[in-house]
Amino acid sequence: MSGSKQLELLEEPPFILENGDKYINPTEVKMSQFILPCHANHCGELSEGQLLKWMDTTACLSAERHAHCPCVTASMDDIDFEQRLSVGHVVNIKAKVNRAFNTSLEVGIIITSEDPCSGRQWKVCNAFATFVAKGQGSEKVQLKAVIPRTSQEKIEYSIAAERRRMRLHHLESIKDLVSSSTIQKEPDVEESQHVVPAEKTRVETVELVLPPHANHQGNSFGGQIMAWMESAATISASRFCKGHPVLKTIDMFHFRGPSQVGDRITLKAIVNNAFKESFEVGVCAEAYHQEGWERKTHINSAFMTFVVPDKGGKLCTFPRVKPEPGDGERRFREASARKKIRLDRKYIISCKQTEVPLSVPWDPSNQVYLSYNNVSALKMLAAKQNWVLNCVQNKAKLSTLEEDQLLFFKVEMIVSVNVKQVFVLLSDMSRRHEWDTHYQRFKLIQKVDKDDVIYHVVSPSVNKASNFQDFVLLASRRVPCADGDPYLIALRSVSLPAVPPTKDLDRGEVSCAGFTLCEEGVTSTKIAYYIQTTPQVLPYITRDITGLSSDLCKIIEACNKFLEQNKDTTHLAV
Repeated sequence: MSGSKQLELLEEPPFILENGDKYINPTEVKMSQFILPCHANHCGELSEGQLLKWMDTTACLSAERHAHCPCVTASMDDIDFEQRLSVGHVVNIKAKVNRAFNTSLEVGIIITSEDPCSGRQWKVCNAFATFVAKGQGSEKVQLKAVIPRTSQEKIEYSIAAERRRMRLHHLESIKDLVSSSTIQKEPDVEESQHVVPAEKTRVETVELVLPPHANHQGNSFGGQIMAWMESAATISASRFCKGHPVLKTIDMFHFRGPSQVGDRITLKAIVNNAFKESFEVGVCAEAYHQEGWERKTHINSAFMTFVVPDKGGKLCTFPRVKPEPGDGERRFREASARKKIRLDRKYIISCKQTEVPLSVPWDPSNQVYLSYNNVSALKMLAAKQNWVLNCVQNKAKLSTLEEDQLLFFKVEMIVSVNVKQVFVLLSDMSRRHEWDTHYQRFKLIQKVDKDDVIYHVVSPSVNKASNFQDFVLLASRRVPCADGDPYLIALRSVSLPAVPPTKDLDRGEVSCAGFTLCEEGVTSTKIAYYIQTTPQVLPYITRDITGLSSDLCKIIEACNKFLEQNKDTTHLAV
């Protein structure tokens, strides 16, 4: 597929307003920059630090367009640089606000590039940045809600809440993984002949914050801090690889404190760990304030992964790193944890639905990302359009959707039960067998946290001559993040060593399924159940769609009756 066609897939079809005008997101900001020699490194390629400055500027303008007040960068999610850019290319950056919370907002950023001589276009990377609105003095700003209009905006708006949840758990995931036994003990680097002491890669440099480095509030510009950090990390990387390193990924940036004009920014970088074809550099930025060198503020820490391709594009291999005692050994172990989490995120979150195996192994280190994938997949399924109404049974609508060689199924009905009570009742998977004959036996395997549980369910086979089927499912439930959001109960298959497949049962898999619950009134709820069919699930559905069975109709009736009978029951938290 050509680069231009790939970009066409990234662009959403135009949304036409009632008056016939083309809809333009009011927070959308676009920036185009010609890459000049002053923007490039010694290889004639665009410096990632310069790109980060442009990204942060564009995103900040978008945030302030929505907030109508100054905004500062709080964080920027992982960035995976897919392409290198050279002098003469044009960088196109588009940013728009996906969602606003109380005082913070998420901005989505898409970076593409083009060769003006050939007309070729391609994607460079995308990112999500979080900004905090700053009022006058100590006054807090209450941001207005974002109103999504297009289908893509509605998806990003919905998933933004789950990304926020994932950011809040990111540091905890690192600490838990380092302290757990899931990280294998590294071989004794003393025994290796090819070892580079980490202290030989150490870099320490200082920058003076001048007015051109500050934003309109007098604080150091977040993009400038990120650019300085990238520069220090690249020097450290060059000392380690003895060549020209290429920045491949950046872990989440978290700004922990401000700095102002006149401050001295000290940047410290060191190689934390080396893997076969990549290595991680940690870099820390601290501000010494102009009042005195005794007072300093930790501004930011970042972790950047570098590679070194040879002339043929093949990645070079690297020697091992001998960490410094104490903190160096901690950073060495944390680098391994971050690499695992990066792989989990890329494997579980970044891949397309068809590229991810259904039963991803579950462990404590990837639970946040599996939960994110579980909920976001259901939200994306619920946002799909062009459903075809197949039939109506007892006031329940059965619809199907075929897309990209995948079949999706939806059941909708309205029940005369309060939405909170419906959420509690349907969240309690231990009672699902009371109304769903497909859930014949249920066993709770693990309660991950208050919102996520893993359970084992056994279902009777459609074909009487076959074995029963069993499923190991992760159930993730979410209450609304804001007014108008639905309640969610998402389901997907995972694998656990504690529940291996057996000869007596045929292991089935669920890619994406679950409920969305919307309040229709004080005493009524609209229930929508979605499922993406798999070979194991398909026989249960197609029989009802084609009229060969009424099992689904009976299950719908039983669910409605179950909810009605228990609508006044007092429940503890599930």
